[in-house]
Amino acid sequence: MNEALLRSLTPSVLGILVRRGADFAAAEDAVQDALVEAVRTWPDEQPRDPKGWLVTVAWRRFLDATRAEAARRRREDLVDEEPAPGPVPAADDTLQLYFLCAHPSLTPSSAVALTLRAVGGLTTRQIARAYLVPEATMAQRISRAKRTVSGVPFDRPGDVATVLRVLYLVFNEGYSGDVDLAAEAIRLTRQLAASIDHPEVAGLLALMLLHHARRATRTAPDGSLVPLAEQDRGRWDTGAITEGVGILQAALARDRLGEFQAQAAIAALHADAPTAEETDWVQIVEWYDELAGLTDSPVVRLNRAVAVGEADGPRAGLAELAALSDTLPRHAAVAAYLHERDGDLPTAARLYAEAAHKAPTLAERDHLTRRAARLNTGLRR
Repeated sequence: MNEALLRSLTPSVLGILVRRGADFAAAEDAVQDALVEAVRTWPDEQPRDPKGWLVTVAWRRFLDATRAEAARRRREDLVDEEPAPGPVPAADDTLQLYFLCAHPSLTPSSAVALTLRAVGGLTTRQIARAYLVPEATMAQRISRAKRTVSGVPFDRPGDVATVLRVLYLVFNEGYSGDVDLAAEAIRLTRQLAASIDHPEVAGLLALMLLHHARRATRTAPDGSLVPLAEQDRGRWDTGAITEGVGILQAALARDRLGEFQAQAAIAALHADAPTAEETDWVQIVEWYDELAGLTDSPVVRLNRAVAVGEADGPRAGLAELAALSDTLPRHAAVAAYLHERDGDLPTAARLYAEAAHKAPTLAERDHLTRRAARLNTGLRR
């Protein structure tokens, strides 16, 4: 079964049904029915025109559903309007589907789920497994999202920034179950980059590639986290780094800087350093200044405090940190690290323990707990 082919055809088949007059929710259901039928029958005999086959089957499923709910006259009109089977016009509706799935009235989690289903071609079960939620829960989330966008015109202007946020959320979910969401986000962003000429789309793709290049070294065999400074740089994916840097350089050359390009520039400086000690922290601080100007985000300023601590010494970093709220996520962890570098081990140990208590994931909690325990052991000697 050529699953990659099915995924690549899903957006255009869905777009054809919507342009023929089917509302988004009914069209998406019909396309999913057609995909299930393809999985069942194609291993025995794949059609010569897979896209045309999917369009024909999906349209018939849509008509069947419409017949069950619509009035007799409308039913007969749809039957009369049914196009003859055969080749379908070439059209790429992927971009419109991205914008539709990133509708501003949807919650981020619903927009992500709908994008994975409608554009990514994943099943509800696959998405549910990736998010570690029951299939029924994910089905309800997707159904609500489809109802929300059903009345939205298919050709409405879209917000690129919203689409990029959705793709960034998909990437940050990482991977679990039988769907690698990080790889899926890269695939989807490649599709978007091929459909729209926008430097921030390129910036996001570069950022994903540069982060993904370090994936194999982020955890030890026992599942524990490995900090960036301790990762085996010889195992980083140099092909992904080269591609990401090339995409980023082309985007920056257009002189339309955005936050994803700035984030990618920071990631590129980390990727370019042969060792942690050779990292160009001064230039990283400069890029954090650019990023802070673009976003005015306290989280960006928190990360900038770490970079200042590396470039100008831990006390300079702590001075930057003092201007930020201690309620920020990972504030205690950053403070612990800077105090440890400054030689104040009792304070660092206490803050590591505090950060572990607030950690959002089990792996991060264990990592911070081990840091605190290591320092406490050293203090007792």
